Amino acid sequence: MTVYAFTEKYPEAWIFATGSTSVRTRLYRMGITNNLAEINQDFKVYGLTENGEWTEFIVGEDYEAFLITKKENI
Repeated sequence: MTVYAFTEKYPEAWIFATGSTSVRTRLYRMGITNNLAEINQDFKVYGLTENGEWTEFIVGEDYEAFLITKKENI
């Protein structure tokens, strides 16, 4: 809900998120996965791979960080 509120005020924003530890980053990934159907209605989600590349978020893949933006920004 925080992302919805933030992008309501700053609709052009790109939100970067990563955990302070790999365990916390995994928790973020699990949260995105569990809510992906709802998130995908309004947002595009990207994951930073081990190679340093941003790719569209894929369930089951490991990521170092996440980038989220409203679909109309793309």
